[in-house]
Amino acid sequence: MALVVSVEVAKQMDGGNYSGLLAIEYCSSDLHSVGGLVPVIKYLRNSNARIRAKAADVVTTVVQNNPTSQQLVMEASGFEPLLSNFRSDPDLTARTKALGALSSLIRNNRPGVAAFRLANGYIGLRDALNSESARFQRKALSLIHYLLSESHSDCSVFAQLGFPHLMMCLASSDDSGVREAALGGLLELARDTTLGNRSLLAEHDRLRWLLRRRMESIRTMTPEDLDAAREERQLVDSLWIACYNEPSMLRNEGLLVLPGEESFEQPPDVAGRFFEPMRQASARRAPPVERSESGDETGGGMVLLLGPAPNGGSNSHSH
Repeated sequence: MALVVSVEVAKQMDGGNYSGLLAIEYCSSDLHSVGGLVPVIKYLRNSNARIRAKAADVVTTVVQNNPTSQQLVMEASGFEPLLSNFRSDPDLTARTKALGALSSLIRNNRPGVAAFRLANGYIGLRDALNSESARFQRKALSLIHYLLSESHSDCSVFAQLGFPHLMMCLASSDDSGVREAALGGLLELARDTTLGNRSLLAEHDRLRWLLRRRMESIRTMTPEDLDAAREERQLVDSLWIACYNEPSMLRNEGLLVLPGEESFEQPPDVAGRFFEPMRQASARRAPPVERSESGDETGGGMVLLLGPAPNGGSNSHSH
């Protein structure tokens, strides 16, 4: 069943009628075939922040696991208002929803990833990590993790733009989801085959201090807290091994795998868990984009990333 907003619902949405957005129906048709795609994209520029946020929700559902819908949204110029809302919407909820829609739109979508690079989308991700919203940070980190896992050149660019420092700061967050996702991003950078640990050398001492602090915190946890922190334990240990080529104190003291837990070979895909619905539908979607091997130490993606942003880079909501 594909999500559909009928033409009548789209008309109800006009004029700031938020209730119309809630009248979303499920049917066997697709959004484009009933003429609802263009109106929904239009509402991404609506003066009502709640309507902008809800429209982004609709786009998210439409494009998830659906390469055809991804292409239609790109062709209908849906990327530009989503990027604008993500980067500069004055309403934080609308910004967060736009980021979620962008994540779904460009995942396994080569033209979408290229457009994100050309539009300086990574600068928006950096701004999101600097925000005070844990939810916004988690969504940004999940997209960062995906991009890092897909392209060696992205690893180089992220390192050059200062993301390791930001992720080190977030690895001490009070929010466990942010903390784990930041550790996962750092681990992806440390394991990059073209950069190795060099992407973290500038902050090598800070990283060592951070990991030791996390391990000391884990050592003082109650059994219940230790169980809840299983993913963090595994990530901290894996990152320590990747950077320092020696077992962590968690492993040495028997805190890595507790009694009753199964051992593991690879750390969990913590940030990637936000995309679990996409994994479950993998059998129905197009083959994944192959990881690029063309990156080098100077950052093969820099030209794409640092190109001029589109003219619609600033939000043009009519208030």
